Amino acid sequence: MGERMSQPADPAAAVIAELTRRGLRIAVAESLTGGLLVAELTRIPGASVVVNGGVVAYDTDVKRSLLGVSAELLEREGAVHPEVARQMADRVRRVLAVDGLADLGIATTGVAGPTEQDGKPAGTVYLGVALGGDVESIALDLHGDRAEIRAATVRAAIGALLERL
Repeated sequence: MGERMSQPADPAAAVIAELTRRGLRIAVAESLTGGLLVAELTRIPGASVVVNGGVVAYDTDVKRSLLGVSAELLEREGAVHPEVARQMADRVRRVLAVDGLADLGIATTGVAGPTEQDGKPAGTVYLGVALGGDVESIALDLHGDRAEIRAATVRAAIGALLERL
């Protein structure tokens, strides 16, 4: 019988505990989740030891002006794109640096709906994860109403953090 890793009872608490154990700090950049991801992380007592903060870059121009996402990329592809998620995750580590670059950056960008954005249907979501020199994007194809897509994005982001920690 093979052993399967079970999902922790509180995945956000598991992320905070592992970041604390490893002495790592995280910075969050959000678009479609509008602060829900950083709220989920900071719901956990002791999160202030590892969470630098969050930026809600809901407007595309804020992704460029505050986070430094490439203006050419945003013009060419729009805000719902894997490279936008990567750049958001990587660059938020500098924007929210505390005593040096944050170790880990996580970002959300996508379409919560009910209508499409940048030619992409509701439920098209990209996560960006930056850990050390590795910066990646994760594509999600989510279904449901606006609230369900936003909640599923937060769950997927927490899950992605757990997998990488």
